[in-house]
Amino acid sequence: MHGKALLWLTMGRRVHNAIPSQTTRSPRSMTDVRIPVTLPETKAFANVKVLWVRHWNDRLFSFAVERPASFRFRSGEFVMIGLPGDGEGAKPIMRAYSIASPHYAEELEFLSIKVEDGPLTSKLQLIEPGDEVYMGKKPTGTLVTDALVGGKRLFFFSTGTGLAPFLSLARDPDVYSMFDQVILVHSVRQVSDLAYHDELQARLADDPLVSDEAATQFHYIPTVTREPFRTTGRIGDLIESAALFGDPVQGAKKLDPETDRIMLCGSMAMIRETAAMLDTIGFEEGSNAKAGTYVIERAFVD
Repeated sequence: MHGKALLWLTMGRRVHNAIPSQTTRSPRSMTDVRIPVTLPETKAFANVKVLWVRHWNDRLFSFAVERPASFRFRSGEFVMIGLPGDGEGAKPIMRAYSIASPHYAEELEFLSIKVEDGPLTSKLQLIEPGDEVYMGKKPTGTLVTDALVGGKRLFFFSTGTGLAPFLSLARDPDVYSMFDQVILVHSVRQVSDLAYHDELQARLADDPLVSDEAATQFHYIPTVTREPFRTTGRIGDLIESAALFGDPVQGAKKLDPETDRIMLCGSMAMIRETAAMLDTIGFEEGSNAKAGTYVIERAFVD
């Protein structure tokens, strides 16, 4: 293993606590400064530099990396992200990460969980600006508008870090030209898990390309299942009770396969439950080969 890569094995674990709107970094003493971690090059993956890191709480963090000049993707796709494996000659540890940036962005943004003993995230959560990570060279995925037929309302149903691809799509101007309303539903267990809450609640007002469209077309519905919050309950419960379709969402008080299009990303339980419900009311799953009325990310489910 490359000498500097061994730092992943020796760096102490830091725990960050913050409300979702804050960026936190560990305090450093004059002697607690390290050289950015560089990685040995591989043929299969690109080495990309970390630009910034944002810790939401002790369970979630976001980070951005430089975008290689040749890297092209569609909003909603994912790519492999990783670090060196443990031990001499070990293969890199890679995991699929949805790209949270829209397709035109100059940097690539990701949202990740923190798992203390996770093969990858136990190390990935320690990255700092200037460090290198591995990134796959070919993005892919089915959470793209190409996999949907036209409609009027586009619903993003997400749990946890399943929010990431919808951050990409919600900041894509093409989405607002395709649909009259874009509704992002994000279900989490605790309030502090509502990553990007402030930006989304403000209807992406600071976004230079979609702020005007989002001001009237974008609706953000966060819901919390294990703490008091203005909206509580699982996504399926909100659909069944029609609470999902209150003001400011316009149109029918139920999901309609004639006009509504659905994207699902998050826990396997939510995806399977919601997909089964959609099948029973006339929705058809789409793919890159054949567009439909709802799509899920198969790479994270099977």
